[in-house]
Amino acid sequence: MLQRVLSVWAWISSSLVALLWLPWLGLVFALTAPFDPGRYTAGRWFRRAAMVAVALNPLWSFRTSGVRIRDPRRPYVAVSNHESMADIFLISHLPWEMKWLAKESLFRVPVLGWMMRLAGDVAVRRTDRSSRAEALAECRDRLRKGVSVMIFPEGTRSRTGELLPFRDGAFRLAVEAGVPILPLAVVGTRDAIASGSFLFGRARAEVRVLPPIPTEGLTVSDVAALRERVRREITAARAEMLRTN
Repeated sequence: MLQRVLSVWAWISSSLVALLWLPWLGLVFALTAPFDPGRYTAGRWFRRAAMVAVALNPLWSFRTSGVRIRDPRRPYVAVSNHESMADIFLISHLPWEMKWLAKESLFRVPVLGWMMRLAGDVAVRRTDRSSRAEALAECRDRLRKGVSVMIFPEGTRSRTGELLPFRDGAFRLAVEAGVPILPLAVVGTRDAIASGSFLFGRARAEVRVLPPIPTEGLTVSDVAALRERVRREITAARAEMLRTN
């Protein structure tokens, strides 16, 4: 019963945050868009909404750790394992802006989708090859404008806790754009939002920023090796985090 009550509160508070944030985000976008083509400022304010929603959720305790990024305007292709929808709220706590590659259906959700568009996030239909190509082109645009992009290379949430195979797209993007890969390891969000349920679960979650991996001098023939290196590093980091948490 307590979990149900707290879940209702979490949904109500998150909805109120979204409704109050939308007009503010629209104003921020209108004021900054003329001189902020990468929508860095609008994006940062959107991520702050996620941070406020987490702070109001008594079932969640989230933290960040790892490497500190000195220059938030140096673009990276950030990649993370994917445990649940709560990963988005957790990773939003990192203190720099990233544009998210997200499934198109999220952009059709009222309020949430409108804010994602204002923030400059990138929509993709994963089953549509032309949509994937357009989305990667938009990601290259964000990188050229000095803003990092955030991609889940598994493509979907793992149901077992083990990492799924990584897809090539994020790594090919980084190699072709000549920007570093920034690996992120996530633990603890699997039970934060139960799959197929509206109930929130208790969660103590962490995202750890691993050392960036440069791509200078690499070619598309190196994508597979880069992909597997990053997967090994995230797997090892998660194992250590699970042992110590």
